[in-house]
Amino acid sequence: MENVTKVDFVTAIKARTKQFVLDSIKFYQTLPKSEEGKIIGRQFIRSASSVGANYRAACRSRSRAEFFAKLSIVVEEADETAFWIEILTESKITNSIEAQPLLKEVNEILAIVAKARKTVSNNK
Repeated sequence: MENVTKVDFVTAIKARTKQFVLDSIKFYQTLPKSEEGKIIGRQFIRSASSVGANYRAACRSRSRAEFFAKLSIVVEEADETAFWIEILTESKITNSIEAQPLLKEVNEILAIVAKARKTVSNNK
């Protein structure tokens, strides 16, 4: 594995979470306009957009404790987003084939951010 600087890592994850939000918006726009599609879709888009917004906020943290807290929010929101994608597909509101790339990406983001949070916690 090549050596990646902290700045490069942060920049890459910032871009990745932003792209995830943009991809989530595109996916949200494809959801059916049924009542359940609207309700679950709103839950999904709120948590998905929070992943990017809170990671960005974490990058502006004024302390290690604040950074840890913001990363914790990103972990929670990413996990919630995965939940809503699972609900959307298992309830057949949307096609699982269309949702699969988003679910894969949010789970990867979740794993990366959870590991980063653990690293911050261990370095206190």
